[in-house]
Amino acid sequence: MSTSEATPARTPMPRLGDPAPDFTAVTTHGEVSFHDWQGGDWAMLFSHPADFTPVCSTELVALAKRQDEFAERNVKLIGLSIDSIHSHLAWCENLGKICDTAIPFPMIADLDTKVASKYGMIHPGESSTVTVRAVFIIDPKHTIRATVYYPLNVGRNVDELLRLIDGLQTSDKHAVAMPVNWKPGDKVIVPPPKTVADVEERKTNESYEKLDFYLNKKSL
Repeated sequence: MSTSEATPARTPMPRLGDPAPDFTAVTTHGEVSFHDWQGGDWAMLFSHPADFTPVCSTELVALAKRQDEFAERNVKLIGLSIDSIHSHLAWCENLGKICDTAIPFPMIADLDTKVASKYGMIHPGESSTVTVRAVFIIDPKHTIRATVYYPLNVGRNVDELLRLIDGLQTSDKHAVAMPVNWKPGDKVIVPPPKTVADVEERKTNESYEKLDFYLNKKSL
């Protein structure tokens, strides 16, 4: 048996720099056309394995409690799993009661897995029946700027997701890069020199922290 016969074809996962696939879906906030809903803002599309599960519940509540921090960065949140709209509504109602937290962002009911398939959220090696914990950071031009995948048994880190968004937005605004463990207020990386003139400019720029001609940092 050939490889093509033994292994079913998989939908390619969107990669960094690809256009974010558009879709229309039923959500807890009504029917949503994704690009129209996103408008000119950033968006964070994330999937969770299933409603009424413990790790997912902690994630959903944490994101809800910190939605204002995403909103300050002009980021809209939208979640997804392959549960029904009735399950989503019941789960959100339950979380409101047991965690005293309303879920303010839409949750996509993707029973037919059309959205999950477009975004490569189902990883058969992890599970063929639920979505993994996927995160897509999408900029106002509907371009995928970052993807993060977590397994079923490890919850996401909200601080890291916010740091990632801060890094992307800072890079876009100032044309710089972020060093390891960067957080807002830290020095940033000056882009590598492209010409001899760039190298010479670095030698005389007293505002740079110079480790070598190719590795300079500066404050914003």
